[in-house]
Order: sequence, then structure tokens, then C-alpha cells
Amino acid sequence: MVGVFGFLHLSHLSDGGDYPDAQNLGTMDQMMALKWIHENIAGFGGDPDNVTIFGESAGAGSVTVLPLVEGSHQYFRRVIAESGAPVFTRSTEQAIGCTNEVMEILGCKTVADLQKIDVAELVAASGVLALRVCPERDGKYLPLDPYEAYANGAAKDIDILQGCNKDEMNYFVHSAGIEAYTEFTDAFMERKYAQVTEEEKKKIESFMNDVKGESYEPVSRLLDHIWFIAPLFRLSESQTMGGGKSYTYFFTPESSLPIMKCGHAVELAVVLNHPENTIFTGRTFDETFAKTMRKMWVQFAKTGDPSLSAEISPDGQAKEWPVYDLENKYVMVLDEFNIHPEKESERKILDWDRTYFLTKYYCI
Repeated sequence: MVGVFGFLHLSHLSDGGDYPDAQNLGTMDQMMALKWIHENIAGFGGDPDNVTIFGESAGAGSVTVLPLVEGSHQYFRRVIAESGAPVFTRSTEQAIGCTNEVMEILGCKTVADLQKIDVAELVAASGVLALRVCPERDGKYLPLDPYEAYANGAAKDIDILQGCNKDEMNYFVHSAGIEAYTEFTDAFMERKYAQVTEEEKKKIESFMNDVKGESYEPVSRLLDHIWFIAPLFRLSESQTMGGGKSYTYFFTPESSLPIMKCGHAVELAVVLNHPENTIFTGRTFDETFAKTMRKMWVQFAKTGDPSLSAEISPDGQAKEWPVYDLENKYVMVLDEFNIHPEKESERKILDWDRTYFLTKYYCI
């Protein structure tokens, strides 16, 4: 993602009429890159009709909105999304509010004023938005309700492999420190409580009251659900309702770093085959586990099904990955020493009563 350079709503400004798509330029750039790949991949030995797009975090948000862009399906057949979903989008009202915050900090009133600002100063000012810079559900380039679009079959011909990690928010606690993290989550919760009804607020508080552990854990577990877990299942449900396929996973191995546990991005060293990259993991994961997980990703990209036969499985054991369905809600649990499918109702990953409804408010 390129921050405010790819996602800054401008058309509401007095001289913003010449910038009708500024709010989604980042996504439009991605489409142009996919077009180039489609037209040139054969020259590198690739198959233009068998492309998989793959992203983590904001990248996962990107690859799960791209199937909703008109004309995108000619460029790819499959999506791999790690720890991200259309939850990482914002409404036009929210986008305008974000622009206005930055403009006020910079003392700007118009696009012309903004163009006089030094790039570094603009980047610094946009820091106030934190994680609120993302694609806009403008009803023009992207649908107003991405989940509804999926449920209506907008991506039924696109296969999806997606999932999240057990303790996503612990990465942010570890990286920012407890004090800065608490300041961030306090501001987030203030915005979130302003969105929800009193009855919904009671559900949120009930959920957090049941969380045991350190001071930061109740809100961390809630944000796990708001940003990652509930959106994951909402997308799996919607894609399935629309007639498409979703292979859903839950990654559980823990980092050895303090606080991190199985936080955001811990799986990247495994997937990208860089066991020496301990910035997230703090240790090297089991080699056979890592090879098996990568083999599943590759198998999905090749065939649209991440299941492994015994012949190609690194441990010699077949790994049958059930496609998500509305009754059993199977996920592939990626335990370091026990990769296995499991019904969500057995693992109880999501609180369907107290957090699933929050997907309608997205992440901002």
C-alpha cells in the first residue's frame, strides 16, 4: 500500500473535481500491474490464464477487493490472503474525514495548497491516520458492500485460500510497546463505540469481560475478531453463498519473542522460505511443517486445491483440506506438529454472537 499517495479522497475539495479517483489510485495501480503481468508473463515462462495473486495484511486486503473490480478476473484465477480481508476498506464519509484531518494539520484548504506541501511533511501529517488509510467503498470502483458482492457471486469463479493467526494483535503490542499500543486502542475503541448501538456495546463488553490475562489482552482479543477473525469467516461465508470456493486456515505456532505469541506476520518466514527471518518468529519453525505449508500454497496456485496426496506431501502423509461450507465450516488448523482440518464449532475460533456482527462496521 502507498498510504495517502494511493488512497486520499480529494473530490470533495473546492478544486478537487479533477481527482475523482484519488481515493482508489492504489488499487487502480495494482490493476495496471496485473494487466502488465497478463500481457507479459508468457515471456517469462508463465501461464497468463493461471495466475494467483497473494498478499498479507494490507496486501491481503488488496487481493480480496481486487476480485470485485470490474474486469479484474481476466488477470487472475486465484487469491491467497493471509490476515486480511475487505474489512480493510472505508466508506466515503470516513475517507473524507481522514483527508480533512490531514488538511487541518497542514493548514491546507485546497488541492493546490496540498501540492505546495513537502512530501515528507505530508507523510508525517498522515501519521495521525495510523491504519485508517485504505481503499474506499465508493460504489463506483469498489462496491459499497464487498461482502454482499461476494455473496451475490461477484467472485464465484475465483478460488480463495485465506486465513489468520491465533494471536494477531500481539504483534502490535510487541512492536509498539504496551503504553503506545494502549493509546492507540483507546482511540480506536472510542471511535468504535460511537458507531455501535447500546445493545451491541453490551455484547462487546461482555466479550472483553470474559478474556483473562494481561491488561492489554481483552481489547487485543476483541481486535483479533474485528480485524481478522470475524472478517475471515464473513468472507468465507459470503464467497460460499455466492457459489465460489474458499479454503480457510487458522495458523497457531507461536513465536519465541516476548508477547508476540502467534501474532500478525509470524507465518511469513514459513511461507516465504526464510527461516532465518526471526524479526517476527524469534525462532525457526519445524522444517517439515514449513515445507508442508509451502507445498499447500504452491498446490493451490497450480490446481485451485491446496490438498496434498501422500506422494507429494513432505511428511508422506496425505493432507485433505476441505473446502469451506456453510454447515460444517471446516478450517485447516496449521499446528506446527499436527496439520489437520477441524470444524470451527470444535475449535471455537469466532464468537458468532458477540463479535461477528462487527463486520458490518469494517475496521475503522
